Amino acid sequence: METLLHYVWKYRLYNPETLTTLTGTPVFIIDPGTHNTNAGPDFFNAKIRIGHETWAGNVEIHSCASDWEKHGHHTDKAYNSVILHVVEHPDTEICTENGYVVPQLVLQVPEKVKENYEYLLSRNTLIPCLIQIKDIPKLYLTDWINALLVERLERKTNDLYKLLKDYKDNWGEVFYITLSRNFGFGINNDAFERLARNIPLKHILKHKDSMMQVEALFFGQAGLLNEENAANQDDYFLSLKKEYDFLRKKFMLKPLESHIFKNLRIRPNNFPHIKIAQLAALIRTQDILFSQMLEINDISALRNLFISELNDYWQTHYLFGKTSSKKKKIIGLSAQNVILINTVVPILFAYGKIKDQPHICEKAMKLLEQIKPENNYIVNEFVKSGITPCHAGDSQALIQLQKEYCEKKKCIFCRIGHKLLSK
Repeated sequence: METLLHYVWKYRLYNPETLTTLTGTPVFIIDPGTHNTNAGPDFFNAKIRIGHETWAGNVEIHSCASDWEKHGHHTDKAYNSVILHVVEHPDTEICTENGYVVPQLVLQVPEKVKENYEYLLSRNTLIPCLIQIKDIPKLYLTDWINALLVERLERKTNDLYKLLKDYKDNWGEVFYITLSRNFGFGINNDAFERLARNIPLKHILKHKDSMMQVEALFFGQAGLLNEENAANQDDYFLSLKKEYDFLRKKFMLKPLESHIFKNLRIRPNNFPHIKIAQLAALIRTQDILFSQMLEINDISALRNLFISELNDYWQTHYLFGKTSSKKKKIIGLSAQNVILINTVVPILFAYGKIKDQPHICEKAMKLLEQIKPENNYIVNEFVKSGITPCHAGDSQALIQLQKEYCEKKKCIFCRIGHKLLSK
């Protein structure tokens, strides 16, 4: 319950007229301080009047006063600046490393706050406060959704920072891996990322003039040219296998296990074979694709960058060796949206941040406003509560809210939760 005590202190959810130290000295909180999420006292730069004296310093909060010594604060010079110890259970006197006896304030979590908090934590639903959201003012929700979108883009930017570090600030490699991952369209994301990491981009670009060789690299490294089923051994399969055997020796490659790519409960157009063929066709142009993405502002032109034309074989196949009725297998509108939302926008936003080009960050945000909101189980659940997203920026914000707050039960850090708790 210590986290909740922090919350009560931070947002002043107490009766200020009843606060006293253990010795009965009146306490008035002028400023509760700045919440510290790193090592050291819990709140920095608080301003508190104790009796007739005004103190400026830090505040430490514990459920039990004895936690002060359990955590070693009595021997840590970093806590010599603490001017007040806030506790629920004052079971002992405490002092700092330099021998100063710290005044203690007993602070109880209001029963209503505790009840609201326990109710939200006990809800075993996708969105604990689903029923109550309708009571939150619309303007308040709009501000929170805008903040959540930036938070989500910042989180994705941090993921891209890690990739940039792994690939020595090579934006081409980072774009290649991010784009490949999103060709998994959810269920196969991890498999497609592993595939991209397993084929160095330089090998692909070295053979970009040959569609056959690029496909051979992708299908071979995916382990899909090792299939033993005789039905798969048609002429195209054998041609790819021959090319791959040559490239594998040339680059000393090691294929993945094919079982990591899932077909179950996937529409044929999203079968891994089709997505790998589409990805291979796109990555051949990767050396110009990234620069075009940075330069183009029109969303229709951006969409066109990600429409790849497959060869005749894939017009009549979903898998090797199994003929189907002829059908053009292009990347559809919904798939384009997935790529724009999860690849183009985060890359643009991160690039703009790192290169200190705010107009590119703004371009990323505006791009989301031109895309329809996502249609998934998370967004649909929020729609039930009366929150209807207008565009993909809103739906991304709602996904961030559910993933980072609802799912992790971080209601006291959520602005909606704060409104409900502090009623």
